[in-house]
Amino acid sequence: MKIDLNSDMGEGFGPYRLCDDEAMMKLVSSANIACGFHGGDPEIMGRMVRLAKLNGVGIGAHPGLPDRLGFGRREIPFPADELRQQMLYQLGALMAIAKAEGVTVSHISFHAAMGNMVNRDPALADLMMDAIATVDARLVVFVTSGSEIQQAARRARLKTLALFLADRAYDAGGKLVARGLAGAVIKDEAAVRARVRQFLLEGTVETIDGTVIAMPARSILVHSDTPGALELAGIVRGEIEATGATLAPAVELAD
Repeated sequence: MKIDLNSDMGEGFGPYRLCDDEAMMKLVSSANIACGFHGGDPEIMGRMVRLAKLNGVGIGAHPGLPDRLGFGRREIPFPADELRQQMLYQLGALMAIAKAEGVTVSHISFHAAMGNMVNRDPALADLMMDAIATVDARLVVFVTSGSEIQQAARRARLKTLALFLADRAYDAGGKLVARGLAGAVIKDEAAVRARVRQFLLEGTVETIDGTVIAMPARSILVHSDTPGALELAGIVRGEIEATGATLAPAVELAD
């Protein structure tokens, strides 16, 4: 089996960094690069693209809301077309930087509040996916299984790749537990190891209330801002290799 391991990366700005991006880039097969709104800046974006190229890692855009103080996790009621323009602005910036380095952007993964807003609104999801398809119909869209984004991407004839979030808790409906609730972010290494092993071997995950649900995904995400993210990514990669699976970038696995 082939599986993608990805992380949201380059989410600092100026001299400030969230994690050791250089070390993380050696562990993952796809990188979701912050495009300057919730995190990142032109210099960081260029550095991430060069690191991805050096390590043979798939390059993805990670657009978010223009809210650095809230790290893009606070919803802001922008009109739908303004959200569309914000997404295109960020995607276009990364595509230009990647082209200058002789590589291409292969996927897109919405960050936090922007993704939540799109996933709640079928009309907004269609607007966003149609815009992405117009820019580059070959882009892979990272999704959660059964989400509005996944359905809209398929309507726009875009390829998708479903994610399993190794460091986040799910509810019985397969949705992520809100970050403000106890147990929503999983930091314990043993717990992450067990969750990843269960996902890889059984295709399921235990929810926050103890229910076991199916998790139809081909990519595992580790957030770079989770405490101990680098160690967690190493654990996830180790579990992938221990089951006999091999890593592959998102573009090779999308459907």
